[in-house]
Amino acid sequence: MESLTPTFNFFPISTKPSCKPTPTFTKPNHNIYTKSTFTLPSPSASYQYSTVKPHSSSPDLIRSIGKNIFGFAAAATALVSVCCDSPAFAESLTVAFPVSRAREVNTVQKTLVEAWGLIRESFVDPTFNHQDWDLKLQQTMVEMFPLNSADVAYTKISGMLSSLGDPFTRIISPKEYQSFRIGSDGNLQGVGLFINVEPKTGHVVVLSCIDGSPAARAGIHEGDELVEINGERLDGLDSETAAGKLRGRAGTSVTVKVQSAKGFTSDSSIKEVNLPREYIKLSPISSTIIPHQTPDGRQTKTGYVKLSSFSQSAAVDMANAITELETEGVHSYILDLRNNPGGLVKAGLDVAQMWLDGDGTLVNTIDRDGNMLPINMQNGHAITHDPLVVLINEGSASASEILAGALHDNGRAILVGHKTFGKGKIQSVTELNDGSALFVTVAKYLSPALHDIDQVGIMPDVQCTADMLLNSPKDSFLKNNKSDASLEADTCIMVAEHELDIQESRGSAS
Repeated sequence: MESLTPTFNFFPISTKPSCKPTPTFTKPNHNIYTKSTFTLPSPSASYQYSTVKPHSSSPDLIRSIGKNIFGFAAAATALVSVCCDSPAFAESLTVAFPVSRAREVNTVQKTLVEAWGLIRESFVDPTFNHQDWDLKLQQTMVEMFPLNSADVAYTKISGMLSSLGDPFTRIISPKEYQSFRIGSDGNLQGVGLFINVEPKTGHVVVLSCIDGSPAARAGIHEGDELVEINGERLDGLDSETAAGKLRGRAGTSVTVKVQSAKGFTSDSSIKEVNLPREYIKLSPISSTIIPHQTPDGRQTKTGYVKLSSFSQSAAVDMANAITELETEGVHSYILDLRNNPGGLVKAGLDVAQMWLDGDGTLVNTIDRDGNMLPINMQNGHAITHDPLVVLINEGSASASEILAGALHDNGRAILVGHKTFGKGKIQSVTELNDGSALFVTVAKYLSPALHDIDQVGIMPDVQCTADMLLNSPKDSFLKNNKSDASLEADTCIMVAEHELDIQESRGSAS
């Protein structure tokens, strides 16, 4: 019979990238534990239940993570020291958990503690959705211990994160994270869809389709719902996980079931299509010149810029587009953010500063303690001061809303279109030690004029009806920097040009 005294492993797990884990193995001071025994609902598993108490000679060095820390009889128990650099967590936190005999599950256990520590330190809601976050770690470890598969163990982490009630705080696998990084760099192998999870229904909805992509050729449209991918229902999946299932090596294919936005009440509106994966170039900027005749008969030029996403190249590409249009002698601008689902917040802030002067506020952030911190320009110098209209709709989200709010509230632009999506949360992305990545909502944001955006959205100054938006411009019309009649026939652009005429007549170019 094996001894009931567990073997303890010590290794630090950092919640900061600067504190790299370095495994060490020593015996603990057993005086800091009191032990009792209980049995979980399993015919063969007897667990030890330990409560960590501060050592009498050093009460500030070790704190209990939750009231109950546990170990498994006749199995190794790992003690994980979570080092925190912030003043609020200056001390070392010690976590004990039963080490799984399955090596791959044990690796996920360490990832669990690492993710838990990051959430504990930085998640925007300090009540953790009104639950005991320390106890949640204990419960998840107990559920994870008997597993034999890393994939199933990861679902336990996802389940723990879902209890926070925030769909944007999530973990993705190492493979999914590589795809995410590739997408942020502006290159992708996939089917050409931008998707998002609709917060109220949890359904995976198409925000937009890249023109000429496999999805566009198959007749998938904005507003359609993805029901299945390769026979797997998408219920409960976050948007990045669903997107990861669509991505893959060029030359392979993926089968999707799609429900048309025009027929949600009928099963006949669901169709199954096989989509080939191809190399998708995510160039975030398209631009052209739209000839315009003013009410007094003068011929002018309007610079039209379509920004489809906030990738790493968005700011540089935007600066190049504006500079080129300036050399062409444009008199005004239309910045189209319709169906732009967001991306890198920094890219959104960098783009905003290309249109603004001074040191005004670009966005206000609110941390977990309710402290408001404005993010201001640093001696901004706009590339152009020509009149500007920004087009928005319900597909404009996240960084798009930050940019639209910054330009509007600073008096730089008129907003035309539809109310935006309403995602007013900012995530940090941390690569964990196993190569996976943790997305954590660390702050909420308000527009410079303190308008709440989350689940509210931004209302335009001038609305376009749904019928108007059916004629939205397509990137394929913007090639070779030449105007196309379809742009001039876009009703929202016609409304935008009218607003530009009003600005010019009032002499209100900023």
